[in-house]
Amino acid sequence: MAITKAQLFNENQIKTAEFAKALGHPARIAILEILAKRDTCICGDITDQLPLAQSTVSQHLKALKSAGIIKGEIDGVRTCYCLDEENLAGLKTILETFLTNLTTQNSSCC
Repeated sequence: MAITKAQLFNENQIKTAEFAKALGHPARIAILEILAKRDTCICGDITDQLPLAQSTVSQHLKALKSAGIIKGEIDGVRTCYCLDEENLAGLKTILETFLTNLTTQNSSCC
């Protein structure tokens, strides 16, 4: 059985990369900022606030949801989205640890 490249890295590295990939587009950052400003889930308002087609926004929402950064609940024919607070706390921990390790491990460079 062949080994995939993902198997060559530890779980923390894979999770960090998944989060980074999900955050790797300005539209996704904008979507997260929109969701953070609301106390409730948003169904159709996201597309109205971005200069993107509804289908493009849906693709970005799917990527954020797949990474666990947001969650969506079906409400009739629409899906309502909000931040996944529990997973965001995990993301914060992972990124803080990653950035701390980068800065402390390379402190003697130039």
